[in-house]
Amino acid sequence: MGGMELHHKNIVIVDDEEANIVILKGILQRAGYKQIIAFQDARLFFERFHVIQPDLMLLDFHMPHISGFEVMSWIHEQLPEDAYFPVLMLTADSRTEIKQKALSSGAKDFLTKPYDRTEVLLRIQNLLEARHFHQQLMMQNEWLEKKVKQRTVQLENAQIEMLIRLAKASEYRDDESGEHVWRVARTSALVAQELELDQERVEMILRATRLHDVGKIGIPDGILLKPGKLSDAEYEVVKTHTEVGANLLSGGQSPLIKMAEMIALTHHERWDGTGYPQGLKGDEIPLESRILAVVDTFDAMTHDRAHRRARTLPEAVEEIRAQCGKQFDPEVVNAFIRLYEKGDLITEAEA
Repeated sequence: MGGMELHHKNIVIVDDEEANIVILKGILQRAGYKQIIAFQDARLFFERFHVIQPDLMLLDFHMPHISGFEVMSWIHEQLPEDAYFPVLMLTADSRTEIKQKALSSGAKDFLTKPYDRTEVLLRIQNLLEARHFHQQLMMQNEWLEKKVKQRTVQLENAQIEMLIRLAKASEYRDDESGEHVWRVARTSALVAQELELDQERVEMILRATRLHDVGKIGIPDGILLKPGKLSDAEYEVVKTHTEVGANLLSGGQSPLIKMAEMIALTHHERWDGTGYPQGLKGDEIPLESRILAVVDTFDAMTHDRAHRRARTLPEAVEEIRAQCGKQFDPEVVNAFIRLYEKGDLITEAEA
């Protein structure tokens, strides 16, 4: 690493003796170092530490008010565990046990007073180079982690795209437009925003809810497309789509796939505990599934299906109101109604 680059690093001197500061600053300035800040009181250094963002610290061992060891302990609390911040301990005490204590407390090296100019510069250069290479390594690691994350996202997106195509293939069987999953996903995200969930969670809901009915791929056409009322036995078959969908999505490691698995399994649970497949009640049901339950029911009611004609929007909204506290979470229903009254629901023309 070039000396000119090292000369622009931030160096802090903390020493209660002004004469020592003058000597060290003189040595450093004559060697070309530009960024040197000195403190005779360590407490003032504490106030400026995060503003200065030093690269190296020259720290006196014996000081009034706060000892050098206490300063190092404080610095350790301020920095992440993987940070490399070199402290060069200054002391007139040449005893071996003092040097060992300084090194074991976090000091990277030490200088014994009186100072030798060549020794001061060599030790400072070595520590600044070590910090520079550590920072370069950290940047390289961050770059590699970013690349790994990008590749992971690409693989995750490919997996999700495949599952969405599977879900849409299932939806086309009883939804001629094939847009049910998109309408439900977009409206669920709007409800989540109305509930003031954080944006990352809203985005997850937008993507994960598209897979809520992927398990329908396992329901025979004779049942899924049957006009009229299903028999009890046929309804039991339909109910299995929650567990089939969860099984299809199981084993995923990403938060998105895990959320999709959870939604697929629990989106037919009811607020009053009479839903399926687990009979969850109230807050036992994940919020994402409570949101989807309202939106999915509304969308199903307002679009034609093989066994029934669509209801009008006001009729569907009234049914949602009627099921508040029974089938649906009252808080979610209220958020949904607010969207409806503002005209923000996803309509057929927008889907």
